[in-house]
Amino acid sequence: MSKTYGSYLKVDELLELQQLESNPKEHDEMLFIIIHQTYELWFKQILHESGKLRDNLNLGETWAAAKTLRRILTIMKTLVGQVDILETMTPVEFISFRKFLDDSSGFQSWQFREVEILCGYRAPQAIAVQKTVPHRFAQLEKRMTEQTYWECFIKYLQTRGHDLETPIMQNESGMIFDTNPSNQAKLTEIVRSDNEASLIAELMLDLDVGLQEWRYRHVKMVERTIGGKAGTGGSPGAKYLHKTLHQAIFPDLWAVRNHL
Repeated sequence: MSKTYGSYLKVDELLELQQLESNPKEHDEMLFIIIHQTYELWFKQILHESGKLRDNLNLGETWAAAKTLRRILTIMKTLVGQVDILETMTPVEFISFRKFLDDSSGFQSWQFREVEILCGYRAPQAIAVQKTVPHRFAQLEKRMTEQTYWECFIKYLQTRGHDLETPIMQNESGMIFDTNPSNQAKLTEIVRSDNEASLIAELMLDLDVGLQEWRYRHVKMVERTIGGKAGTGGSPGAKYLHKTLHQAIFPDLWAVRNHL
């Protein structure tokens, strides 16, 4: 039998994955589940694109890297846009099924932590919660040995003949690369004189902005829904999210603006 739309996409199996836990069944729990399952699918696609992006940058492939970055940026816009849908659910509607979430929490999303790690950010508390799921914890530890976007970007510039210092992982928590004044001065000259490199630098900055935009919409959605209370499963809720709000992942690119 030839493949059909449903068999190729496994639609029957997909539509069975939305299992409501509330009893009696609460209408808005379906929306909550679908939104978060969709988030995880988009995180999976970002991670899939990340491998290609890092290869593109390491090989000095400007236009392939630009195309991949634009795809990731468009996905991130979609992530932000989904918050609009989630915000059609009122706090009262969320509270009606919140207790049925038990210890589950978005704080436990290992795929989002993988994205953060590739961006050069490590959140020890968020990674530590995966210790109860050993294969996921091992997955995050493996990610921490891989090249970050910033390392690959510097490699890209080096392939173009620019003499920049390779980033060194300095910290075990927070942003793992310290700012580099020497590289900032060189980056300033690069964006003035190398148009292709300047294009990639601007797209990298767009990625930084996209992550900050996602964080902002996420924290405001959490505050709108549960205020300052702790999240499900004892997660820190909005208090933790606020700490990450204005954390630039490519601070050297922002610093260039001061020197142009």
